[in-house]
Amino acid sequence: MRKGAKAAIVGSVFAVMVGGAGYGAYNVVTAISGDGAGGPAPVKTGPPSSEEVKETSEKFFAAWEKGSAAAAAEETNNSAAAEQLLTGFREDAHITKVKITAGRGSGATVPYKVAAKVTYDGTSKSFGYYSRLTVVRGETTGKALVDWEPTVVHPDLGDGDTLVTGEAASPPIEAVDRKGAVLTKDKYPSLGPILDVLRTKYGDKAGGTPGIELAVHRADENAGDKTLVTLAKGEPGKLHTTLSASAQGAAERAVEKYDESSVVAVKPSTGEVLAVANHRKDEFNAAFEGTLAPGSTMKIITSAMLIDNGVTSMNGPAPCPDTAVWQSQKFHNLEGMKANESATLANSFMRSCNTAFIKLIDEKPLTDESLTTEAQDRFGLGRNNWKTGITSFDGSVPASGGPDRAANAIGQGQVQMSPLNMASVTATAITGAFHQPYLVSPKLDDRELATARGLSGSTAAQLKQMMKLTATQGTGAQAMAGLSGDIGAKTGSAEVDGQSKSNSWFTGFRGDIAAAAMTQEGGHGGDAAGPIVAAVLQTGG
Repeated sequence: MRKGAKAAIVGSVFAVMVGGAGYGAYNVVTAISGDGAGGPAPVKTGPPSSEEVKETSEKFFAAWEKGSAAAAAEETNNSAAAEQLLTGFREDAHITKVKITAGRGSGATVPYKVAAKVTYDGTSKSFGYYSRLTVVRGETTGKALVDWEPTVVHPDLGDGDTLVTGEAASPPIEAVDRKGAVLTKDKYPSLGPILDVLRTKYGDKAGGTPGIELAVHRADENAGDKTLVTLAKGEPGKLHTTLSASAQGAAERAVEKYDESSVVAVKPSTGEVLAVANHRKDEFNAAFEGTLAPGSTMKIITSAMLIDNGVTSMNGPAPCPDTAVWQSQKFHNLEGMKANESATLANSFMRSCNTAFIKLIDEKPLTDESLTTEAQDRFGLGRNNWKTGITSFDGSVPASGGPDRAANAIGQGQVQMSPLNMASVTATAITGAFHQPYLVSPKLDDRELATARGLSGSTAAQLKQMMKLTATQGTGAQAMAGLSGDIGAKTGSAEVDGQSKSNSWFTGFRGDIAAAAMTQEGGHGGDAAGPIVAAVLQTGG
């Protein structure tokens, strides 16, 4: 830059600032020269005071009530996003006569009740809900501001979601089970988010007509819109599902007893999903979409790999020492398990001996890819091609070297599963055939279901017998004690970094129903997940 340029720029800025305000001119001069004892006030730091929290939230609420989206947005730390959503609250959702009542706050968090009217085409209905906001210190200004989240406007809003009133995006549905029993959110609360997705995806195929609604329109096209207020009812179409009302009811009651629990039941002979239930703080369908290490339930697939590759058999050797080392990593068994150097595979399976499986994974002809190949080719996992009717995870068993090759074999390492995956694994293990699970008939939308080779009759017979032994004499016996008939099980406990207790996994079968459950931080497999599975199996589908 030429020498005269800097002086010219400074001079022009000075002239503008003098013309606008003497204070601005003073700031420019002192910022350049460094002279003067005054200057801008220091930016505030630290948590907002109770007075600031009260003042900021009151200003925000007042502007929101008046319908001034811009003014309300200025009281947040993301004015652009706030103004857009608050503008849509009035213009797209047609919500007016807003009255906000603040509750007793805690620290910087303020709970509140919103009471309003939603009006469309001359029809009005009351609309009310509770939410909360938090006041924080602006990073650059030091001003107390509402920490902006979509939930400030409505607790069901996520990133990119909007509130919209008008003709519903899809007609309502009357979902029915395999025998025609109606499935409602009121009777089966866990099904609520799933029914929303089914409506979004199949409402226009079920024969109904849309009504007028205020709804949360999801940014994720795979998630179902959520109806908040119905102004004019549509005509529901009937949607047939594979669910069983009796199994679904048992699943709902069972997961309610354990926090962060999910369960799925399938019909092994067809792949039809009989029940899906979640008991979680969020509405995430972990039963279908969970991605967690399945613990020792994975030993069903590992055993199949060992048998199919001729490493051992149900009655063949699978020694169970106290510890086993694989590529410098030491593996242990559950505390209290006695070593058995003469154990068979059936014995190590039903006791869930980790070291037995670690000792066998380096036997020829096994490679780093063997477990992946078994999971994909025989059990239909990990190919990302399941089409259940709603969003689901297909399992992941990546080819792994080093210590993860051993950890994968016992359901740790890089292996990830959902309860849906493990219910399907059990179904394949006891029948020998892979039937991709599904919730809605593929005939409705011409979906092509995934296929896999399945298992030989000999391998399936051995796996089923080992699961029977586990359910009657092994680690699953206590959970399965109340069941009679053709039963089998496999327990699992998956350790997770940062958790004081392991995740509880359990999968089992009874006749033509297979189920799997997972309880985060539920402990051993039989402690939480086991009773859930047993309760569902008790219904017989």
